[in-house]
Amino acid sequence: MAIADDVPQDGASPAKGGPPAPVRWGLREWAMLLVVCGAFSLDALDNIMVGIATPQIKDEFDMSTSAAQWVVSAYVLGFGGFLLLGGRMSDLLGKRRVFLVGLTVLAAGSLAGGLATDGLMVIISRLVMGIGAALTAPSALSIVVGNFPEGPQRNRAIGIYTACGAVGYSIGVVVGGALTQASWRWTFMLSVPVAIAALIGALLLVPKDQPHDGSKRHYDSAGAVTVTAAMLLLVYGIVQAPSEGWLSGPTLGVFAAAALLLAAFALIEARAPQPLLRLGLLRNKSLVGASLIAAAILGTYMSYQFVGSLYLQSYRGWSPMEMAVAFLPIGLMIFTFAPRAGNWLGRTGLRWPVFGGMLAYAVAFLLFLRLGEGSSYWTMILPSMLLIGIGFPFAFTAANVQATTGVDESEQGLAAGILQTGYQVGAAVVLAVVTVRMGDADASSEPARALTGYHHGTWVIVAIAAASALAVAIAAGAARLRTGTTPPTTPGTTTPDGQPAEQATAS
Repeated sequence: MAIADDVPQDGASPAKGGPPAPVRWGLREWAMLLVVCGAFSLDALDNIMVGIATPQIKDEFDMSTSAAQWVVSAYVLGFGGFLLLGGRMSDLLGKRRVFLVGLTVLAAGSLAGGLATDGLMVIISRLVMGIGAALTAPSALSIVVGNFPEGPQRNRAIGIYTACGAVGYSIGVVVGGALTQASWRWTFMLSVPVAIAALIGALLLVPKDQPHDGSKRHYDSAGAVTVTAAMLLLVYGIVQAPSEGWLSGPTLGVFAAAALLLAAFALIEARAPQPLLRLGLLRNKSLVGASLIAAAILGTYMSYQFVGSLYLQSYRGWSPMEMAVAFLPIGLMIFTFAPRAGNWLGRTGLRWPVFGGMLAYAVAFLLFLRLGEGSSYWTMILPSMLLIGIGFPFAFTAANVQATTGVDESEQGLAAGILQTGYQVGAAVVLAVVTVRMGDADASSEPARALTGYHHGTWVIVAIAAASALAVAIAAGAARLRTGTTPPTTPGTTTPDGQPAEQATAS
């Protein structure tokens, strides 16, 4: 995995420079960051809240279990399927413009879901919400990157951005539980005023996009169609595989079709005058490595939350609100550490926060393996949550910084889309594998078998977190051996061959 080897982010060599100068922003910078972070939090909040409300939606519309699954999966499908297109659109059409369109789509989908009269309408609204999130997520990150200069300011801004997204995932459990007790429709309707407020704030505070230079723009329609169709099929195959079987005919057929479309997309991009995805960007080891780490970060976290929710609610009989409060320490820890994580990157580089974060993950999941029939929350579960709350903000912030470092301004949206695709596809893949390992045991009828399933699923999470930490350590060590005693580089410098220096030190 390509994580830069101790690249300082403060614009000075650690050996010569003192502590980075304090970062001071005015009211407008804070307000703009709040608007962008609010939209990012909304993406996470929507996903978690509606997931909690799914059993009530299933009961009201008398949906089958497989149909109810699509209330959650349709969002992942729209989000993961359209991310690359959303990222490139923000580069070509303007990140502010795409951000505004995404918020509008998100508000419309939320309103339709809250007013739904049948299960199919709920599923379609969730797909629309996912598409809206696919437009807002990469454009939001590119707005942050484009308006805060590389170094301490950007690191701090991304740290705050990280905190808001993570808090959205965490408080979504609490808010979703509370709203669901009133009516599942409120889990949709809450997003409407929040999205409208973010839309108005963006119109007032986010700087307008640079005017187009007048040259003719090619939008690479063929590339957009093939890659979007390929991503939709890939995510669809992943979410369906646990029920259909990984080696079943339908699953293999979907994956084969996705592979063919991706191959066609590569051929189209190689010949397009203005490709949707410049294939050379995939040779950016830092971006690809950050995306792989992103897949491990969110995939293991969402899977842990899934296993933990089943254990507390199905096995222990806790109410949704009790379970929500149990997970709250993760959000509180992330909210505490994420704004400070950006400052740490200027002192340690990017390797140690990622390694430390994934190592904390692995230890947390190992501790969670101790759970049993009557495990104490305070001694058996809370320690895992505290470690996750510490590890997540450092690894997550470093991955976001790494993905956008050294990428040209004209491709920041696309880089953010690639990174976000890593998060979403990683979450879908890891959760699917964990679900398969857990089996179909029912805690109400076979509690011993269910507990065994929870352990099997957690072992998968442990293995992925540990392997990620080890891969980062090995890659960073190899990079140091290759570069020898070369002094640390700073973002924005280049090597004699024109390659960004921070990429030259990446592996």
